[in-house]
Amino acid sequence: MPSFLPTVAEQLFKDIQKTYQEKTKIPDDLLIALRFVFGSCALQALDLVDQRSVTCVSSPSGRRAYQVIGGSGLLYTCYTSCHYCSCPAFAYTVLRRNESLLCKHILAAYLSQAMELSQQEALSDQQMSSILSGRAARTDT
Repeated sequence: MPSFLPTVAEQLFKDIQKTYQEKTKIPDDLLIALRFVFGSCALQALDLVDQRSVTCVSSPSGRRAYQVIGGSGLLYTCYTSCHYCSCPAFAYTVLRRNESLLCKHILAAYLSQAMELSQQEALSDQQMSSILSGRAARTDT
C-alpha cells in the first residue's frame, strides 16, 4: 500500500488481505476496525466490492487505475497510486472539508485490491490515455 495512508490504515489493509486469503471472509474484528478508521463509507465500500463494481484497468505501458461503478450507476476513476477519486464526495469531504481519509469508491478499490476481487480489464495505451485525461470511460459501461 502507498505510504500516504496512515500506518493504521495500511496495516488494516494488510490484515484484511492476509485473513481473506486464508479464510475467504473478513472477520468481525476487522470489519469493526474498518468502520472505526473509515467511518460510514466502509459499509458502502464493502457493498461495492460485493457487487463486483470495481474494475482494475491496465495498459501495456504499466499504467493502472480503478474504475468503480457507484451506487448511482455513475463510473468513477480512482488512482490508488496517488490516492485520488474523480467523484464529488472525494472533492468535497476529503479535499475540501478534510473530514475523511477517502471516499467509498477509493476504499472499494483498496479493498478489492487487498481481497483480489476486482475485475481486470486490459486496455491499449491510447484507451488508458483517454481515461487518465478524463476524456473517456471504458467502452463496456
